Amino acid sequence: MEKKQDLCQDPYLFVNGISSHDLHQGSLGNCWFVAACSCLALRKKLWQQVIPDFQEQEWDPKTPEKYAGIFRFRFWCFGIWTEVVIDDLLPTIDGTLIYCHSNVENEFWSALLEKAYAKLAGSYEALDGGSAADAIVDFTGAVAESIDLVQGKYSETISEQMKLFEDLLKVHKRGGLISCFIASSSGRANEVEAKTGLVTGHAYSVTAIRKVHLGERLTFSFKAEKLFMVRLRNPWGNREWNGAWSDNSEEWKKVSNAERKSLGLTVENDGEFWMTFEDWCKNFTDVDVCRIVNTSYFSIHKTWETKMMHGAWTENSEPLLNRCGGCFDNIETFLQNPQYIFDVKKTEDKVLISLQQEDRRRSKKVGKGDNITIGFEIFKVEDNRSYRLHKLTVQERVATSPYINTRNVFLKKILKQGRYILIPTTYLPGITAKFILRLFTDVPSKLRELTADKPEMTCWSLLCGYPRRITQIKIHSAEGLQEQDGSSGADPYVLIKCENQKVRSSVQHNTTSAIFNTQVIFYRKNIDSPVIVQVWNSNILCDQFLGQALLAASPSDPREQQTLQLRGRGSQEAEEVPGHITVKVFSTDDLVEL
Repeated sequence: MEKKQDLCQDPYLFVNGISSHDLHQGSLGNCWFVAACSCLALRKKLWQQVIPDFQEQEWDPKTPEKYAGIFRFRFWCFGIWTEVVIDDLLPTIDGTLIYCHSNVENEFWSALLEKAYAKLAGSYEALDGGSAADAIVDFTGAVAESIDLVQGKYSETISEQMKLFEDLLKVHKRGGLISCFIASSSGRANEVEAKTGLVTGHAYSVTAIRKVHLGERLTFSFKAEKLFMVRLRNPWGNREWNGAWSDNSEEWKKVSNAERKSLGLTVENDGEFWMTFEDWCKNFTDVDVCRIVNTSYFSIHKTWETKMMHGAWTENSEPLLNRCGGCFDNIETFLQNPQYIFDVKKTEDKVLISLQQEDRRRSKKVGKGDNITIGFEIFKVEDNRSYRLHKLTVQERVATSPYINTRNVFLKKILKQGRYILIPTTYLPGITAKFILRLFTDVPSKLRELTADKPEMTCWSLLCGYPRRITQIKIHSAEGLQEQDGSSGADPYVLIKCENQKVRSSVQHNTTSAIFNTQVIFYRKNIDSPVIVQVWNSNILCDQFLGQALLAASPSDPREQQTLQLRGRGSQEAEEVPGHITVKVFSTDDLVEL
């Protein structure tokens, strides 16, 4: 170990600023970390979070007495910005840095950042093998999505390829960071150079994504042919792609000098090169997309509402207290996992979900440093549910994330208006670990954990009564309704009443046969009082009653889907009116059965 002053005469944190070209991988197998640093170097706002007060930390030869020999770095560690302080002793052999280093002899930010990150992980050894996405999340708090280019058949399906290009272009323009990887074939060694010049089992940083104009472009004319291209950097600082559009290829003659200058094209063996997006999809197997999700209200771009929850999979022999039930395949224990409820307020809303397990690298020395396989399920549940789900009956399974042994699992999904339960799980039951869950929506989602299994017994329960029965109802549809206002349809909605509670569905427009799929749940004190399901027509001035059905909802009632005739107000024997509803009803006197 040597101090950086002993390695050269005029050491600096930065020399001529910070650049993705500053980094070169050393003898440690952490190309993923160097690729992540190259991505970070592209975004001044982001690297200044990781290297705070960098000007104050810089070596000043005019005031050497101020130099303390310590440096501060900040990492987004499991949802919290954590400061790591290190000294300036760096690993060397014969006076030469053996790990990450700059291409400039007296620049040390990359070596010091690597040391701080190794301290966070527990050791340099813990950095031998890893994921660029994990490092980028630790640098930025980004939301990481891993895309399998082979499984997604992006090299074969042009339409999907174009969608991916536009998505990555948008991510890059909005400050996101992207890295990619070529997985080694089974049984083959990592970091082997192929005939293309690309290295298998090796991570690359994506430093630019562009639509390149071919030929000379006339002023005010945008009809020139465009080529979709991506620029990459090898963390080794050499060994580049040698196919079409490589540094010395003939294809660059099709591009004007002005366009080449705009692209920053350099004909050097510096590890950075361009290739077409089509070739990129054919040659790379995996891409990690790290989105910097915009949560600022003072932005021209879409602003996301965000909610983050810390949780844990914990084991308990009591089923109602167990919180590590494994994935959906484990039918008996699946619902014995943490459960989180949230609302989608808009008719439709795109949601982003990120599940992150705790960093296990510190346990590498004792053989427990590998990530566990995790994922999550999303169910559309009753509009008024506020207690844990114990049995799947009328609920709709709407989304399943990938199950994979990575630190982060991500899913994008468009959900319809309603209430949802999100269940994060390990793949196997009985595995304990901590996690953080992040949910991004267009409007506030009120994400919260469900901890109670049933209503709490309080002193008020003795005075006002305690629920004796739980009833679950799904209103599938209403058909054959009476036409309204001389039109060919109606604007129906359903209103479900139970004791002093009411739940109203959304309005279906201009139809006499409406699909609702509305779910409700009631904890009933007066079990002799029926549940009333009413159908109404929405009107600007005054809503119109179209009919109702009374449900005894006792445990002995059939649980199959049933069709009920609508009747007027009053008892079960009230006069029939046009229309009927299709419902499914579950009732039980065991308050933790449903």
